[in-house]
Amino acid sequence: MNNYKKIYFQLSGVFLLISFSILTSCRNNKLDYIAYYNRVNSIDSTYRLKNDTLTAIKQFKKLFRQYQPRNDERMEEYENYIKFSDKYNKNFGNKKSLYKLIPLVAPYWKFKREDSDFFKLYKKYGIDSITIEQKVVEWKKSLNKQLIDSFRIAFIRDQAKDSITGQQSFYNFRKNAKLLKWTLNNFGYPSMQKIGLETDDGVFMPMLVYLNHMGQIEDYEYFKTKLLEYIKSGDLPPRDYAEMVERHIQINHLKPVYGVKSTDEEIFKDPININRNRRLIGLQSIKVRRKITKEFLKNNLNKK
Repeated sequence: MNNYKKIYFQLSGVFLLISFSILTSCRNNKLDYIAYYNRVNSIDSTYRLKNDTLTAIKQFKKLFRQYQPRNDERMEEYENYIKFSDKYNKNFGNKKSLYKLIPLVAPYWKFKREDSDFFKLYKKYGIDSITIEQKVVEWKKSLNKQLIDSFRIAFIRDQAKDSITGQQSFYNFRKNAKLLKWTLNNFGYPSMQKIGLETDDGVFMPMLVYLNHMGQIEDYEYFKTKLLEYIKSGDLPPRDYAEMVERHIQINHLKPVYGVKSTDEEIFKDPININRNRRLIGLQSIKVRRKITKEFLKNNLNKK
């Protein structure tokens, strides 16, 4: 009997050790957001091109159980999931999900507050405009003030022009590269969920422009490799990264990789490789992205 007990406890110990190892491994195994972006692109095509919204809702629901949602400024995948679910009377989490959406649209609040349909949706579920505004204020308070102050100066410096040539200064770009390196080492990528998009005194801080200029200096190769980590972590939108790479390609007259700055003639020379490269970082094909952008601009024009 004692031998059975001994074997039992030994096996129990092994089981607990294996279980702990699996749990630890799961915690350390970070999700790859490139897979998320490509999944979003696929689901987007399900309703945008195939007009199968009900299937898209199911696919979105499954995706957002696995990943914390982003909300691409063109795709608006999480917001669309909520809107579609509401329209077809599908459960999307109601207030919990609506509150989760607020920080994702907060960087664009200056523009988003003009969207009357957005407020109507919240009102339907018992959330008034005052509560939404309070949540946006809370979001602003949660941002990293140290980084905001640093990047505010950097963006002003970024746009400054030489008094003689009238051109932006490569010296300033290099100085800003040092700030970005320091930030990556100490805080990670300065996403909109860390620094927002615009300071309280009106300094516009789009990282897409900042990275564009990183494509013009000697540190480009470092950023080209390093920033891929932050696409995978979900902090850096693939489009911003592609802008940096294509800016470097443009000024050095190289072959397009992602095609975001290319002419139709350049794209037609190698569309298969360009679209394959785009998928590797989570971007839609050229054709689909253009359709999305066209619809996005049209919808925003109609809201005015």
